[in-house]
Amino acid sequence: MAQQPAVHRFPAQQASAFVNAYLVETAVGVVAVDSLLTVSDSRAMRAALEALRKPLQAVLLTHSHPDHYAGLAQLVAGDNVPIIAPQGVIDTIARDDATKDAIVGPMFGDEWPRTRIFPNTPIRDGESVTFDGVQFTVIDLGPSESPHDSPWILGADAKIVFLGDQIYDHTHCYLADGFHREWLANIAQLRERLPDDATFHIGHGGPVGAGMWDWQRGYIQTFVAAVGEADWTEPDHAKPAVVARMKDYEPSDELQFLMELSVEPVAKQLGLLERPTP
Repeated sequence: MAQQPAVHRFPAQQASAFVNAYLVETAVGVVAVDSLLTVSDSRAMRAALEALRKPLQAVLLTHSHPDHYAGLAQLVAGDNVPIIAPQGVIDTIARDDATKDAIVGPMFGDEWPRTRIFPNTPIRDGESVTFDGVQFTVIDLGPSESPHDSPWILGADAKIVFLGDQIYDHTHCYLADGFHREWLANIAQLRERLPDDATFHIGHGGPVGAGMWDWQRGYIQTFVAAVGEADWTEPDHAKPAVVARMKDYEPSDELQFLMELSVEPVAKQLGLLERPTP
């Protein structure tokens, strides 16, 4: 029987973009799950990997948002390893990276990685990869929190899952991509599929357990209702009303800017706010 792998979360102390990535340490190697957003955090993660004195065997991606792939070049640091994701994640990253560069780059300045590499090894839904006897199985969700999401199950018993951003841990959430219906459907699917006693390693906060499914579903439903019930005849008043309602649901200030960035896109999706003329 393979030795139970150790899961290391990075950064150990949350700061900057408040995003997690993971190193899964087996007896002889290390598998990374996601990378980090900033240059400094990604280099620190690479340094932590090197301190383990075991080779990087692969990187697994949980979804297509840049805070989970932008630091790949710093993490991989020239190692010839597979960066594995479903084809939909690969295609979405390649399609959207230039747009993310234009939007996210100015926000982070020199901390935004100028050189970005993309996943290079596709995998199908339900397929597994094994390193040093440790099995990782992908779930290809399609659109969910991001335009394409792909959690990873560790081991056959599914007691450890790298869930990406399917659950946030009492932080505000990003819904601007407009897939809230799909996200809610995937929550229902995942909570049915995964054990009640599973540990979920997530992209923001955590780890959490199955009890957080209800919180996440409630957050999405409350946000969509708040946007739908706001008075969009006065957009300058509508957005603060949505923010106030979401602060009632989740008083934390963590990642509030992500929620605020989501208000107008969801209002447009719901037909409540005019879309700009092309």
